[in-house]
Amino acid sequence: MNTKQNHSIASVFAIWISLISNIVLTVLKILVGALFNSPVLLADGFHNAGDVVASAAALTSMRYSQRPADEDHPYGHGKAEVIGSGIVAIILAIASIYIGYEAVKTFFEEPAKASVIALITAIISLIWKQALYIYTMRIGKKVNSKGLIATAYDHLADVYASLAAVVGIGLALIGDAYNISFLSYGDPFAGVIVSILVLRLAYEIGKEAMDILMEKNVSEERLREFAALIRTVPEVKRIDRLRAREHGHYVLVDLRIGIPGTMTIQEGHDTSSKIRNMIINEHQDVDEVLIHLNPWYPGNNWANYS
Repeated sequence: MNTKQNHSIASVFAIWISLISNIVLTVLKILVGALFNSPVLLADGFHNAGDVVASAAALTSMRYSQRPADEDHPYGHGKAEVIGSGIVAIILAIASIYIGYEAVKTFFEEPAKASVIALITAIISLIWKQALYIYTMRIGKKVNSKGLIATAYDHLADVYASLAAVVGIGLALIGDAYNISFLSYGDPFAGVIVSILVLRLAYEIGKEAMDILMEKNVSEERLREFAALIRTVPEVKRIDRLRAREHGHYVLVDLRIGIPGTMTIQEGHDTSSKIRNMIINEHQDVDEVLIHLNPWYPGNNWANYS
């Protein structure tokens, strides 16, 4: 089994763990929140219900993105993952608005009596989600999966929400024990802060997805790395154009170079193959290198990326 297949299995397994965990936590939070009258836990439970949809979307897009190139999709299906991460961003944005709304609304209501069971449930969720965030982010970065990284950030948003629930319920318990009424409003105050943090995460994930869908160039530093590698080939006399774009979990490079005009077609072909293999071997996330050859004659200088 090759490395790409191993990465695919690891990423799909991580998404399945996220999906099952979100289902379990959703049921747990909604049940405990309803039974012990905990508004913050109920809100967090409904937020987790959105995470179930987000995990399912990430799983579907990830499996689709692994399909090989075909006649209708000659560049592969990698952008399916980017669409999946965009869906996660939208769900996070909706969740942040919902959390913020519920938190603000609580300021104008009689605070509910806190429950130790609700606090324990929030602590379990906090620990569980923190572990999921670390695990999912590690796998996502290892396989360069946009969908998996977006799911990891979704877990991080849940960590914030669970932390707010722990702080809010904990303050309410202290307020009930010592008859300090204003502490009961620590819950909605924390909820407002969490909603802002979650909305910021949604923006960052959505912006990255939009940049990739709009085929934004990779960073200048990355382009300079490609250019330095290309210049090590003696036959290359000039770089006329160098572009590269992310296509989900892999990168496509588009290159125009000048080689001596006296070279034969076979020699030009061999030079192209050498460059392509060098870039792909040196940069594991590059899936394809498209090379156009231009004739070069003495007196011409390097064009770009000097």
